[in-house]
Amino acid sequence: MTQQVPSTEPELAGVRNFRDVGGLPTTDGRRVRFGLLFRSGHLAHATEEDARFLTSLGLHTIFDFRNSADQKLEGADVELPGVRNVNLPLSDPADGAEFWKMVRDGEIEQLRGILADGKAADRMIASYRKMIKERTAEHSRVLHSLAEDSVPALMHCAAGKDRAGLSIAVTLLALGVERDAVLADYLESNAKHRRYKVHRNGSSAGAYSPEVMELLSPLFEARAEYLAAALETLEETWGGVDTYLVEGLGLAPATRERLRERLLN
Repeated sequence: MTQQVPSTEPELAGVRNFRDVGGLPTTDGRRVRFGLLFRSGHLAHATEEDARFLTSLGLHTIFDFRNSADQKLEGADVELPGVRNVNLPLSDPADGAEFWKMVRDGEIEQLRGILADGKAADRMIASYRKMIKERTAEHSRVLHSLAEDSVPALMHCAAGKDRAGLSIAVTLLALGVERDAVLADYLESNAKHRRYKVHRNGSSAGAYSPEVMELLSPLFEARAEYLAAALETLEETWGGVDTYLVEGLGLAPATRERLRERLLN
């Protein structure tokens, strides 16, 4: 039997942005069940106490959307007994190891060149559009797995904001969750205690100067415009959520109903 999640969020020392998406309302008056679908940042720095808590959730599957560069930088997830780990790399929120090396190491002039004048936000918007159009196989696998046997499940990427955020949003849309609730959950990643800690190389005060942090902010925030761009791409490409699920993700109506029965009250 799956353990019911506590009503208050746990304070996880080494895992950022953890939460249960249970309780979100659907358009037909139902709600996502608690204790079945979780999201977070990576688990590579989970403490022993964090691992005990995560184990207590009775997780069946952890979906890790990081790529090999992420895993090399942050480390592999901690191993949890009896849990299946599925690595499904999605396109990086701002494609390219060289770009992220510049984010970590670049001088202010270099950062201005790649991030200023809206370039950082434009890059994020482009990556969200790309994830919707080009990662249909990965999103299809997640939904089919959840419909069959993979719950309780935890989805994460590095910060639990972009790749996990979009995958959770796709799942919630398949469940029929209200659009406003999908957006509200997505924006929860901006809470101060959830946010990914920016790591820059160098010990000088300039490494984290106000201008540097302002330039970096579009990369480390969940912005409504990013999710809106993904949903616009979905509408432009497939005409709507229902067609996207059927034609883009190959989710048959019977499978979608099984998913809803498994995850909704």
